[in-house]
Amino acid sequence: MAKKKGVSGKTHTQKQLDDYANQHNPNNKAYKANKNNQKVQKNQKYDIGILEGESYGWCDD
Repeated sequence: MAKKKGVSGKTHTQKQLDDYANQHNPNNKAYKANKNNQKVQKNQKYDIGILEGESYGWCDD
């Protein structure tokens, strides 16, 4: 028996069903925007905020 993909119309509104369909359709701008956002977030570098002369919190006294 194959797995069923998607969301149920019994537990979701028509708006929710439409939004889900749009986000999983490669020809839709919502799908393209989501893929672009994922790519940008994957390539983003984060600064951990350690300044010159500061430590990570341990002390070597």
